[in-house]
Amino acid sequence: MTQPDTTGQAVVSGEVDRGNYLREAILEGLNGNQIKLSDYIGKPLIINVWASWCGPCRAEMGSLENLSQRYNGKQFNVIGISTDDYRNQAVSFIEQTGITFENYHDSKLILESMLGANTIPLTVLVDENGRVLEKVRGAREWDTPEIVHAIGEVFRINLTEQTK
Repeated sequence: MTQPDTTGQAVVSGEVDRGNYLREAILEGLNGNQIKLSDYIGKPLIINVWASWCGPCRAEMGSLENLSQRYNGKQFNVIGISTDDYRNQAVSFIEQTGITFENYHDSKLILESMLGANTIPLTVLVDENGRVLEKVRGAREWDTPEIVHAIGEVFRINLTEQTK
């Protein structure tokens, strides 16, 4: 069920909009582990919602991996949320592409609903306290200097002096 918000964007029922805080959720790791979303509190977070069958999702995954290799665990964290129907589809894709940042399977579509992922890919920038700062719909080249600068602006951190 969707309902229009004041900006004219469709809002998914239960969606956490910009400026609001994410609710707690259990993340099911593709490697079998489970953690709480709140375990990422303390550092800015980039959440990418994707599926293995989604062409634009597949296209941007390499640039997200590059971004992760450069900044993950340092200035911010990068995680992926697969909306594939079956966990093994997501695992297979991650193994084939050599993606190393943490990815989780949203089998109950809890995060898909909370993040408002009515289209994918969706990338959500979250501050260190769990507040949604920005939602980016559609594929991007996440490792370009322009986008890295924009991420730094959103997170209010300087990313220009980091070494590869």
